[in-house]
Amino acid sequence: MVLLASLLAFAQGPARHVNQQRLWATLEKLSEFGRPAGAGFEGGVTRVGFSEEDLAARGWLMQQMREAGLEVRVDPAGNIFGKRAGSEKFPTILFGSHIDSVPRGGNFDGDVGSLGALEVMRALRDGKIATRHPLEIVIWTNEEGHHFGRGLLGSSAAAGLLSADVLERRDEEGKTLADWLRRYGQDPARLADARIAPGALAAYLELHIEQGGVLDESKIQIGVVQGIVGIHWWTCTASGFANHAGTTPMNRRQDALAAAARAALAVREEVRAESGRQVGTIGYVRVEPGARNIIPGRVEFPVELRDLDAAKVLRIWARIEKRFAEIAKEENVKLDCVPLQADEPALTDTAIQNDIRAAARAAGYSTLDLPSGAGHDAQQIAKLAPIGMIFVPSRGGISHSPREYSAPADVANGAEVLYRTILLLDERLNRKP
Repeated sequence: MVLLASLLAFAQGPARHVNQQRLWATLEKLSEFGRPAGAGFEGGVTRVGFSEEDLAARGWLMQQMREAGLEVRVDPAGNIFGKRAGSEKFPTILFGSHIDSVPRGGNFDGDVGSLGALEVMRALRDGKIATRHPLEIVIWTNEEGHHFGRGLLGSSAAAGLLSADVLERRDEEGKTLADWLRRYGQDPARLADARIAPGALAAYLELHIEQGGVLDESKIQIGVVQGIVGIHWWTCTASGFANHAGTTPMNRRQDALAAAARAALAVREEVRAESGRQVGTIGYVRVEPGARNIIPGRVEFPVELRDLDAAKVLRIWARIEKRFAEIAKEENVKLDCVPLQADEPALTDTAIQNDIRAAARAAGYSTLDLPSGAGHDAQQIAKLAPIGMIFVPSRGGISHSPREYSAPADVANGAEVLYRTILLLDERLNRKP
């Protein structure tokens, strides 16, 4: 009976099961939490993880989950779960994303996957569809990592990848992560209890905007993600000597900014030195003392490297370190780098890729296989279960910007493919020959 219901729901062909208008309305409502004063839905949002805006949005979303008939809980890392029972005692099929944003970000990054997951649960309820596996949606905490310099924080806790010292990291207001977890109603001493037990998950799916321009430019409706790049962060400091800008000759300066500027160019050169899709970025520069007439004595800057090949990232970093040492000697400064975070690449499961293609094909949507150049919570959960990711187009390839946008039809297409893929997984997994 359960199998018949699932197959009938899937066999209805191109007809949509998810409600596009309802999904779009929830996206609009979520945008109110952190929206700039006087701005509309497309005016962007600042809803960073561990903020008052994020806390308010979480409260609203948990209420929506309860109204959808889900059993809601919050784990010690602040991750929100909403569960729907299955007919068998099988491992859970988990799906979701995040709702925190970068400062002055958009209303689609993370939100589409989170509210798309909620819409799938609503559609299953509306259709009275039973599943063999328990289904659970998740809203991961602090995916962007703006606070505490730790992206993928909630999913890292779920995967058992956080050390206890992360609790003492401080944000720009001096509050620790432990302080914020208490604000979120959690006991920091129980952070390790957020780890999901081995074998508890049958699979993990994440719907997301592409954040690049490949699907938009090629007019393809659904991206089937092959894998998620590894991301390595370092915090680097150039230490020279702050001295009078007018009386210190050029050949006697220990100019930290000159060294940092050369270091930034060295990163770009070494990343470009070999073929591939790898990228390297220096996202900010903090100069001290920061006065017109003082030679900079200290400069802090980050280095970020990304690629699907972990060995390539380390190889490029080794070359960058060598260049930094040469620059430090030539500029007569110290140049030190401390590793901050390293998230390894994660390949998506081949069988789940096939399920996503089949779901999209049955719905009448075009597909394209592509890698993810952005990090996602899925790469941490890949250590616990097979993963799959579904991309929908981002207009103009713009993300982490108020101009970030995905059309209502594209958002609903992604949710529809998520719905159908879940039913395929429910039928395929844990099925005896």
